[in-house]
This record gives sequence, structure tokens and C-alpha cells, in this order.
Amino acid sequence: MTTRILICDDSVLARKQMARSLPGDWEVQLDFAEHGRAALEHLHTRGADVLFLDLNMPELDGYGVLEAIKKADLPVMTLVVSGDIQPQARDRVRALGAMGFVKKPIDGQELVGLLRRYGLYQPAAMAPSQPRDNAPDEPSLSLHDYLQELANVAMGQASDLLARLFDVFIRQPIPRVARIARSELSMAISAVESSCYSAVCQGFVGAGVSGEALLLFSDASIEEMSRLLHYDAPTTRAPEVEILMDMSSILFGAFLKGMGDQLDIRLGLGHPTVLGRHQRIDVLLEHHSKQSEQLLCIEIPYAIEHHHIHCNLLVLLTEESVRRLEQRLFYLTE
Repeated sequence: MTTRILICDDSVLARKQMARSLPGDWEVQLDFAEHGRAALEHLHTRGADVLFLDLNMPELDGYGVLEAIKKADLPVMTLVVSGDIQPQARDRVRALGAMGFVKKPIDGQELVGLLRRYGLYQPAAMAPSQPRDNAPDEPSLSLHDYLQELANVAMGQASDLLARLFDVFIRQPIPRVARIARSELSMAISAVESSCYSAVCQGFVGAGVSGEALLLFSDASIEEMSRLLHYDAPTTRAPEVEILMDMSSILFGAFLKGMGDQLDIRLGLGHPTVLGRHQRIDVLLEHHSKQSEQLLCIEIPYAIEHHHIHCNLLVLLTEESVRRLEQRLFYLTE
């Protein structure tokens, strides 16, 4: 009997990885949806037996899809597949009716165990399972999509660490990936609530990949962040600097480790440096403005739910690093 599978994820790479992670001897009919609205339209018009659902998507995210499925009582078994591994994320999707949770990057054996646990799949008696490679035609995988999905998984790991440390929920944005000139960096950063920031930078290097991580922390967030870190009111310079260093250590370390693990490289970190405090972004990044070097910028605007805490994490990759990543993508897709 053929099982109708719908894979909903905005990333081409993630859809390909999910399809190839399915047991090769499982008789399935595969379909893809690029975002939540497309998934709901498919479920209403064509139906599906099993939905593999990402959480962090444009148009309509996975939470919205789960709510709509529950409201309409659609007959589909949903497994969430996400890089957002925060404890509250798992609890929320289960409360909305998801059967299970699969973390990215996908472990094939764990996936098979989950499918067997829910009676969705049983291995064939004589035929060993092989990676699946019969998914519907997809667009070619671009470096932008590749890095966005890597950043999405690394972002989820950093958020999980913050969430567990502070017992909060981190709202997951969609990472922004763009090639820019270093001199245009301050203009490329997405708008946020506060006009003044403090900033920390830290260099990294490993196996031909190098660059700089920047944390831009909103001044409006400092006082509330100090309470989460159990500091007294930040009336002196020292507690503010400690807050910046604590936050940058958590986010830089977890995010860059997550990126490095997926690239199978170890990224060494330099010493963190405070670029400045209580200044406009263009002033904080003034040292970049006179350089014409091309960079690949990954930007993640973090926000903590129910708290007025906002910060922007920027990972700036050098042009040489981009060439190395393009080579890796070529070998991945050949």
C-alpha cells in the first residue's frame, strides 16, 4: 500500500534531505510544499497520509499549519521536522496535535525508529533499506539556500541554549543571507526597534573558512537582559560589558559550533572585542565603511518572547570562504 507523503519546508536543501532520509523500501508517493499555505491547499485538495512539517517558514509557519489542521480536523498524521529544538517548541507542537518531533539535521536511524514506533513503516523482510532519491523535480540548490538552511539549524541550537539557560522562548526568524560590500554593511542590516546599540565582534577561522561574528545589542534591551542574568541594575559600565560578553559568548559559541558541525570543520574563535556602546549602527561599524571587500552576510535578528530583548547576530564570511563553500556545494550536489 502506497503512503502519501507531503514534505513542507521553505528550503530546497531541507526538502531534498528529508526525501533522501526516508527508508528506500518504503512505498510512498512524495509531494512538496514550499510554505504553510501551499501545504494546507494541498491537504484540502489532494490530501496526504503523513505530513513532514517545518516550523520556520514564510507565508505561514508550522505553528499556523498545525492550528489550521486542528481547526479543520484534517485527516493527516503530522511529524514536525525543525532546527528549532527549544523545549517549548516541542511542547507547543505536541499541544497542537503533532505526533512527533524530528530535529535537524536529520538522523536517518532515529527517523526510522520514529516511523516504526507510530506504525507508519516496517522494513521489508529481505530488502535492505537504501537512501531514497526519487523525489519530485526541484530547483537547483543554490549557495544562498544551502547557507540559509545551515544557518537555520545553527540558529536553533543557539536558541535552545539561551532558552534552557534563561527559561524563555526565542522567536525564530528566517535567516537573511546576502552578498554585500563591507562598506555597505550598516545599510544592509534590517531595521529594529532601537536606534542605539552596543556591539561585540569576534573572529573565527577553520579549514579555509574565516570571517567575523558581530553581535549588535539593542540599548533598550540591556536593563531587561540584566534581570534575566540576575545582575543588579546596570548603572555602571562593568555590568553592561559583562552582559554583552555573556550574550556574545553564548550566541557566537553555539551558532558557530552548529555551522562548523554541519560543515564538518572546527572553527577556532579569536578574542571577543567590544566595538562600542550606546551608538548608532553606522558609527559602530565605521571601521567597515572604508573597505570595499565583498562579504557574504548571514543576519539573524533574535527576540525573546514576552521580553523587550532584541539583538542582531551577523556572521560575515570572506570571499575566499565563499569560494570554499561553493566547492563544497558542488561536491554535495554532483
